[in-house]
Amino acid sequence: MKSVKPKKFLGQHFLKDLKIAQDIADTVDACPDIPVLEVGPGMGVMTQFLINKPRPIKVVEIDFESVAYLRQRFPQLEDHIIEDDFLKMHLENTFNGQPFVLTGNYPYNISSQIFFKMLDYKELIPCCTGMIQKEVAERIAASPGNKTYGILSVLIQAWYNVEYLFTVHENVFNPPPKVKSAVIRMTRNATTDLGCDERLFKQIVKTTFNQRRKVLRNSIRPVFTQLDQAASQNGLPVKDHTPFLSAEIFSKRPEQLSVADFIELTKAVTQETTA
Repeated sequence: MKSVKPKKFLGQHFLKDLKIAQDIADTVDACPDIPVLEVGPGMGVMTQFLINKPRPIKVVEIDFESVAYLRQRFPQLEDHIIEDDFLKMHLENTFNGQPFVLTGNYPYNISSQIFFKMLDYKELIPCCTGMIQKEVAERIAASPGNKTYGILSVLIQAWYNVEYLFTVHENVFNPPPKVKSAVIRMTRNATTDLGCDERLFKQIVKTTFNQRRKVLRNSIRPVFTQLDQAASQNGLPVKDHTPFLSAEIFSKRPEQLSVADFIELTKAVTQETTA
């Protein structure tokens, strides 16, 4: 079989080290008894270990050349190779509505988008594992007060427990990426409801971290502008929010707030703009 040449525009970096590939594949064992969906299998370096596990597996690959290679190398996967763009898939159809583990050596140029999609399907994905850029892995696992703590940290940790498992060096890939990589595992926590307006929670997190050097008193103002415009259009009175914004929490920067702090902030903003 002719090897597949990595394509830069797809963010492909093929893992060469079989021991590391097996170690990544084994991260799914923490969530046994449910199917596995592998994203971006390439030439199947992880797939060869996943298919030996006693559970259903499907792979999704956008690169037609890789799909042809996989069909030749793994004939037993024929009906389980999905030739599609993962970001455009309706995941509820993947295993007929059954929950599954998401895993892969994720394309580095879309790793954040993959995890935002995971959050959209969090009820279907109790566990997500795999390899991403070390910097992104550190961001996802970061604690409040850390300079890498940001949007992904808060939104993912609201619903998942995050484990940074191990670091992977550049020389085990073809072609070698310019950055180090890391393997992480995210497992759904016990949260079933944030207890606040989830849409507003996401808006507050994204808006404040987009101006992360500013204190919340300043960075959150676009949220109030939008909420006030909506109130005005519905014929409701618009308040002066100056007294509300004088609370101590608004003197902090977003990276100083925990997930619980952002939830409480969302509740307070809801009360301020609807009372």
